[in-house]
Amino acid sequence: MSELANKLAALKATAVKQLNECGVTHIDHGQLDGYVNSLKTMLGNKDALLVSGSDESELETVRKNFVEKKLGVTDNAKAMKAIHSVAEKMSGIRMKSRPAFYYMVAHEVE
Repeated sequence: MSELANKLAALKATAVKQLNECGVTHIDHGQLDGYVNSLKTMLGNKDALLVSGSDESELETVRKNFVEKKLGVTDNAKAMKAIHSVAEKMSGIRMKSRPAFYYMVAHEVE
């Protein structure tokens, strides 16, 4: 495996572990792979691979750049409710994996 493939596999493994910790048992691996692969260019920046659930500006960035742009949800209240719900569910995890966070938010806004 290449170094990039190893890093992506490690990122996915962390996301799967965190999803399981949050009670997600049936994971759509195709969807999760999409979120992992979308972060390829950020693999060198550890902070970019994590979400701070207590930083409102970070959560607003998730809303704008993921929920609105990628998922097409323009209802800000609905988006922020989903984001805060996921932040609460993941509150016991100190370093929240961005792919796991995105996965859970995508399922919250459905």
